Amino acid sequence: MARKCVICGKIGQFGHSVSHAHNVTKKKWQPNLQRVRAVIDGKVKKIYVCTRCLRSGAVKKAK
Repeated sequence: MARKCVICGKIGQFGHSVSHAHNVTKKKWQPNLQRVRAVIDGKVKKIYVCTRCLRSGAVKKAK
């Protein structure tokens, strides 16, 4: 599955999980992507969009 928002290009971020004992392990935070039917260039397509783009109205959903 594509882990990238088609509208804003948001992708996962890397970092570390740090325990109380300061044990450091790698971690990746993924964006909250939803598969929606959207109108793009007059055609209906299924795309992956982050929830921030959905909430802001950057995507015109198909009916």
